[in-house]
Amino acid sequence: MQCASCGAEIGGRHKFCTQCGTGLAWTCANCGFASAPGDTFCGKCGAALSTPAETIPPTPGSPSLEQNANGAGNGLLLERCSLFRGLHPDARRQLASRAHRFRFAAGEVIFEAGSPGQSMMAVAAGTVRFTARSPGGYQILLVDLSAGEVFGEIALLADRGRTANAIALTSCELLVLERRDIRPFLERHPDVCLKLLETLGQRLRGASARITEFAFSDLDARLSKTLLRLTNGPGSNVGTSQRELAMMTGATHKSVNRCLREWHRSGLVRLHEGGIELADLETLARIAGTA
Repeated sequence: MQCASCGAEIGGRHKFCTQCGTGLAWTCANCGFASAPGDTFCGKCGAALSTPAETIPPTPGSPSLEQNANGAGNGLLLERCSLFRGLHPDARRQLASRAHRFRFAAGEVIFEAGSPGQSMMAVAAGTVRFTARSPGGYQILLVDLSAGEVFGEIALLADRGRTANAIALTSCELLVLERRDIRPFLERHPDVCLKLLETLGQRLRGASARITEFAFSDLDARLSKTLLRLTNGPGSNVGTSQRELAMMTGATHKSVNRCLREWHRSGLVRLHEGGIELADLETLARIAGTA
């Protein structure tokens, strides 16, 4: 569609002009850019867009909007995050007063790879999924982070774009901390810096293990290892879809389906409408290299 004011082409999801700001728009307090009404981060600089508290419906068991308005509610949410749990309550409240609170529906995109990154986020509730696109064009599942985890920390260290896609796997509640607020805070609290470095180190080790697995293991080994990780024992059912298994193993849906059908014919697994039943755990473990 076209903007009636300036004639600029506007994407279908926008209800205003991103060029001249005509219609409803969020204006970024950091750079002044007009972003889409549904956006939670500025499309130009990546800063969190301040959303009026009354537009965020309360969820069962969450702090009230009145608490959120003065930072007390945000402080309770930050306390759930391992990175900030050890802070003195006064320091945590100070940081919480600078946080933005957002909720995302299941399936909603939080940010995309390459988009500007000016903030770090803490998962207060729900699960966030991170994916990357392979050179072949299919999605690879990197990690799922749940309540108590933080992400986007690379944005604190370098003015670079996001390194992965972040999607709300379930309905999520996030606290967003801007770089301009969190970096001075980290300078005053070296213990939090060390905890953040520890988090980065753990994720680098996980990423290295994934790279090694993708580089040196064939699909049979990767798929059997993934299925064994998802199962609860002999005869149990894995309800994960084949498309998700493809994302987890860095393969195509077609190749995963072909491998599972071969295993079904061999009696290693049983495919049915409700999922995948693992029939021969011993052989699968041998294929995975864990026997």
